[in-house]
Amino acid sequence: MKLFKGQSELELTEGGIVEPLVYLSLPIVITNLMQTAYNLADTFWLGQYSTEALAAISFGFPMVFLLISLGMGLSVAGSVLVAQHTGAGETEEAEYAASQTVSFAFIASIILGAIGYPLVRPFLAFLGASPEVLPGATAYMQVISLGLPFMFGFFIFISLMRGAGDTITPMVVMFGTVVVNVVLDPFLINGWAFFPELGIQGAAIATVFSRSLAMVVGLAIMVSGTRGIQIHLADMKPDFTYLRKIVRIGIPASIEGTGRALSVNAMLLIVGMFATPVVAAFGIGVRVFSVIFMPAIAVARGVETMTGQNIGAGRYDRAEEANYIAAKGTFVILSLVGVLIFLFPTPIVAVFTDDPLVLAEGSTFLRYVALSFGFTGIMRAFTGGFRGAGKTLVAATISILALGGIRLPVAYVASQFRFSLPLIPTDAIFGVRGIWVAFFVSNVTGALIAWAWFSRGTWRETNVRGSPDAGPPDVDATISDD
Repeated sequence: MKLFKGQSELELTEGGIVEPLVYLSLPIVITNLMQTAYNLADTFWLGQYSTEALAAISFGFPMVFLLISLGMGLSVAGSVLVAQHTGAGETEEAEYAASQTVSFAFIASIILGAIGYPLVRPFLAFLGASPEVLPGATAYMQVISLGLPFMFGFFIFISLMRGAGDTITPMVVMFGTVVVNVVLDPFLINGWAFFPELGIQGAAIATVFSRSLAMVVGLAIMVSGTRGIQIHLADMKPDFTYLRKIVRIGIPASIEGTGRALSVNAMLLIVGMFATPVVAAFGIGVRVFSVIFMPAIAVARGVETMTGQNIGAGRYDRAEEANYIAAKGTFVILSLVGVLIFLFPTPIVAVFTDDPLVLAEGSTFLRYVALSFGFTGIMRAFTGGFRGAGKTLVAATISILALGGIRLPVAYVASQFRFSLPLIPTDAIFGVRGIWVAFFVSNVTGALIAWAWFSRGTWRETNVRGSPDAGPPDVDATISDD
């Protein structure tokens, strides 16, 4: 049995659903793990360099994530369009969508970088960077701003290939970027060998350089058309009529990503009302969740591609079945993981700290949230399906509602005001416990909202391709052979 299967070996619109979904998602999990290793390498080497450099990267990462979230809209739009045209057998249209996405991503990244560069310092000062940290954080972000076209270019490459059903090639390219970054980091940060000592600026240069190589490789692959999707120089002349289609799909996806980033920062304001061990426990818990939910995020990307290609092929029932299989599968797997963590939370927190106060609060945090892990899988699966259908506004609404409309208010109210509920001790849902309860409530509620919304079937009404025959399902095509 093969560990990976390439695009030519996967039938996304025919045959079984579980196998192609797993083969699509597994490389995405590994790609995401490598992205985590990429960030950890920067953190490790800067931590060795100086405390100020480590603090500076702590301010830089949220800003990088915010910029990437803005670019995420273009990548999602390109992925959805490529997936639906590929599923419909419209190769020329898929290639045109990919070519236009690359062009507009390049233009958008230049504009965003040009606007962002002079604003980096005042924005970081607004976030609260101290005088000792501000110069380093500014130097880091200014390099990143100048390198945005390369950063965006790489992410666009990953998304377009995924839309075409190829998740292995991006994984291989990502591996190359991690190796280059990990090797370059210590030389540029510490000034080893003949390299100058650049400190945190060296980490940024290593990042931009490795992403530049990845983008060049990605563009070469797409221009050659040997894997995934092909782009053509003749199709890359900006078509501003087509831009409206990309923007219509992409803006809600950008809002979703930005909303997620802002909600995490807003939650910090509530957590910050409590003692330092609580803040530390929160930081550890969030990092643990980001690793646990990685498979669910990967499956959501896989569902996005399968939904898009099957809608393009007119196989709406098959797209629906893929969503339900993904939701059930991730629910079962994450629930089992949740039960394990509920029973044994302390050893996980102990990996990060030996402070008894942080250990106790971190274990409580994991225990409160663990039994809702499965519901996160459901929400991720269905929001991935909505994106694949082109209903990016619905996916954004569900995510922002769960995080900003439920989690944040519940966390604030429950942590600041005492409530009496039947059979539940007041202290179990008050104070910092109220914040942990908010995670459980928002995970469960978000899953129910996503499931109920998807069950309405409105996602079937989307026509992002703009083709005359796109729309309601063809009767024959809806017959599932699973």
